Amino acid sequence: MQTQTTQIRVTLPVKLQGFLQTKANKYGLSLSGYIRNLVINDVQDVKYPVFEMSDQSVSDFHESMEAEKNGNLVVTDDVSQLLKDL
Repeated sequence: MQTQTTQIRVTLPVKLQGFLQTKANKYGLSLSGYIRNLVINDVQDVKYPVFEMSDQSVSDFHESMEAEKNGNLVVTDDVSQLLKDL
């Protein structure tokens, strides 16, 4: 599974950018990699938000589990064709 990413633009004083670049070089990282590491370390004590599933999602899940139990699942190697056939 690929993680979604975003770009963030940060404006820094030239001197601070130089300090960051020196630290990044020390650890063999790119500047963006070093900053990413700083952010990850800063938020590692924060719990990632967890949300309850909607009633519809819970219902769909139970329906799919019942279909699996009853052998009513559709097996396909061609999702495009399956969607056309619906």
